[in-house]
Amino acid sequence: MLTTAVILSEPHAVGLGQVTLRACEARDLVVDVEWSGISTGTERLLWSGRMPPFPGMGYPLVPGYETIGRVVSAGSESSISAGTRVFVPGARAFNGINALFGGAARRLVVEDARVVPVPDALDERATLLALAATAHHIAPPGSATPPELIVGHGVLGRLVARLCMIAGCAPVVWERDSRRRAGATGYSVVDPEEDSRRDYERIVDVSGAAGILDPLVARLRPGGEIVLGGFYDEPVQFAFPPAFMREARFRVAAQWSPADLTAVTALVTDGHLSLDGLVTHRMPAAQAESAYRQAFEDRDCLKMVLDWRTLS
Repeated sequence: MLTTAVILSEPHAVGLGQVTLRACEARDLVVDVEWSGISTGTERLLWSGRMPPFPGMGYPLVPGYETIGRVVSAGSESSISAGTRVFVPGARAFNGINALFGGAARRLVVEDARVVPVPDALDERATLLALAATAHHIAPPGSATPPELIVGHGVLGRLVARLCMIAGCAPVVWERDSRRRAGATGYSVVDPEEDSRRDYERIVDVSGAAGILDPLVARLRPGGEIVLGGFYDEPVQFAFPPAFMREARFRVAAQWSPADLTAVTALVTDGHLSLDGLVTHRMPAAQAESAYRQAFEDRDCLKMVLDWRTLS
């Protein structure tokens, strides 16, 4: 089978093209994609050519790991039936092209164990489940010491803050861009220069700024922790003496686990975690080139979603 996919042929070169789907196996699903999100973290690095090397990475490639679609057929051993709407966190669906993520296509072949059924009522907002799972991995609501300070008020920072609110905590969020300070729900968003506090127990950085550690160490209480939840394409360094004086702790939050995805899907389904107000821009998949550029270059764009439903 052939299908249409977003193809990054080289840095700064993105568009639609035809790709060949791999053959279906007994536990595979064929999914017709409805929406796919554009990541302003890892996918921006792929688009700019600044992504550090990973196994399986190379151009040309199909991006995308925030995909929602409908199962149109299921293998003989699959536990998921046709008609189910599912979240697909990427797929190795194609022959002859790299698919490090592989979710931005009109049709996918994916193992049923990789997908998560989602309620129909979530519609395009379900593309945010990967970011919500990342936020849960960084700061699960049951954590003994929830973040008191979050650096960055993009979608990921907002989701970490919303999870903190579920746990009964109201974090402070730093955001230098005044256009992104709006949209807080029960917590405060300030310019770092307006915050004089220097006794934070736990700070979560989701800005991805490699030079962020020294300013954050200065805001820690003795024995405090900094969690690196962004993706950093440059070496992350810090001055030792201030960190030594505070006996600072550093933790890197890796990729979310299936347990995180299950947990946030339940929180969203039960109405405890809202995904409202985070998808700000939408474009038909036929305009993928424009959509990717706007997602990466427009600071007013929190989350861009491609609509595949009108693409034949």
